[in-house]
Amino acid sequence: MSGLYDHVPQRRSIIDRRKVVEVVEEAVAAAMPEGRRQAIAAALKAALDEGRAEIRRRIAATPGRGMEIASAQSFLTDQILRIAFDATTQHVYRLDNPSAAERISMVAVGGYGRAEMAPYSDVDLMFLSPLRNTAWVEQVVEAILYILWDLGLKVGHSTRT
Repeated sequence: MSGLYDHVPQRRSIIDRRKVVEVVEEAVAAAMPEGRRQAIAAALKAALDEGRAEIRRRIAATPGRGMEIASAQSFLTDQILRIAFDATTQHVYRLDNPSAAERISMVAVGGYGRAEMAPYSDVDLMFLSPLRNTAWVEQVVEAILYILWDLGLKVGHSTRT
């Protein structure tokens, strides 16, 4: 089965998710509980800046490969969001035994959802929970949005059941 980003060459030179997760884990471990969200954002900001620099380099080297660049930007955003989501649900608002209502998915929509994202375009997200929004769901959504805003991303979002 082919993956969404198989046509993007050398994806790890854009962002190596495993390495960034290690940096985030170290930042969270060094932070006080009330500073974990800011520590996550700071670690992700560095990774985002490095990824954008690599994409700018690719644009300069191969300006005619627009769809590849759009997919590379979407790939970078995907990885940043995956890490932000995981770090928020594992370190900021961890639940060891969530109820049926305390589950959440983050869904890409719009151009980002199609893996067609221009550099610096907005990130359209939908947060999906199975039942009514609980306090935990609201806290997680808010924390993720604050992280993304701290990164300087323009975010369009909705929360649905």
